Amino acid sequence: MIHATHSFDALMEITARPPVVFVRGEGSYLWDDAGKRYLDFIQGWAVNCLGHSPPALAEAISVQARQLITPSPAYYNDTSLRLAKALTDLSCFDRVFFANSGAEANEGAIKLARKYGALHRNGAHEIITFEGGFHGRTLATMSASGKTAFEPLFEPKVSGFRKARWHDLDSVEGLVSDRTVAVMLEPIQGEAGVWPASDQFLRDLRELTSAHGLLLISDEIQTGMGRTGKLFHYEHTGIAPDIMTLGKGIGGGVPLAALLATEAVSCFEHGDQGGTFNGNALMCAAGLAVLEEVAAPNFLKAVAETGLYMESELQRLSARHGLGEVRGRGLLLALDLRVPIAASIVAAALDDGVLLNAPRSDALRFMPALNVTRQEIDLMIGCLDALLTKAGIARRVA
Repeated sequence: MIHATHSFDALMEITARPPVVFVRGEGSYLWDDAGKRYLDFIQGWAVNCLGHSPPALAEAISVQARQLITPSPAYYNDTSLRLAKALTDLSCFDRVFFANSGAEANEGAIKLARKYGALHRNGAHEIITFEGGFHGRTLATMSASGKTAFEPLFEPKVSGFRKARWHDLDSVEGLVSDRTVAVMLEPIQGEAGVWPASDQFLRDLRELTSAHGLLLISDEIQTGMGRTGKLFHYEHTGIAPDIMTLGKGIGGGVPLAALLATEAVSCFEHGDQGGTFNGNALMCAAGLAVLEEVAAPNFLKAVAETGLYMESELQRLSARHGLGEVRGRGLLLALDLRVPIAASIVAAALDDGVLLNAPRSDALRFMPALNVTRQEIDLMIGCLDALLTKAGIARRVA
């Protein structure tokens, strides 16, 4: 396919992309190569937590690039040490392993749990995950995921993952055996359509795993770094997981992820885990800049308040058009459209200069920058209101 000024043929075809080429971003907005502006409520799937090209992040990367990019993970560097200390100080965890992507962090969590099982649970290696879950695109993380579309791909999958029904504690307990070492879940299943676990379910799951001597792995790739109004989602529940993974927002737009664990679980031995770019000074400088902004109490308070505002506006929109529920927490929300028109709404919104995401055919997902303004939310709601009216959605679901 040939664009007016670009050829797309050299890129491997892995997904359907609209013929739009972005060249600049600032805050909640992107501009394409024709100068058209777009209001972005996807933000790289919750990656750009401070919006596009935030000054604090750009400055941190610029300064660090002139000092040190990476000495190799065979040596310490000051920015990775500072970021690891900041993360442990702000969480219930004691140790950090840095990675480049959420999938890599989750892969590390799987390996750490299996190593723990080999050392402390007579070789137990199975991990209970959930139907609808999404943990990444490596072979192991695809195997751990409960995404139906993954089932026929790249067989044979990695064995050792048993799928429980979402939000069903009895289903989890029914899968526990002497081969089980851990339970792994997203507190909010984002890719499945933003399906949150209740705080009580998460507390009950912690009690269940503790009673059986199992590890609890919280995949906070999407919910972590302030997305739900707390720095980490587990803080809403009062529980302490044994392992947590972070990605997306931790780098604010650059490839950075992290695997965090308690001291008792941190059983990797020399040579068990590594990565050429892991914990490099440049990306960790970006992570420090993001954490300094996001961890500020007033920032998180504003995220919670803005999330409630967006939720209420989506609920009003739903009521006007006879749609379904608004799901999620903070600034990770979904609107149930009740009918499979999400893709057409996303396409029409793109034409109108608003970027939306459809994780399912009947739902829209909203992941704006954490510093999105109420005015920007109003603009998005106005666009969506007009599109739903034009589509005649109320008559379809009445």
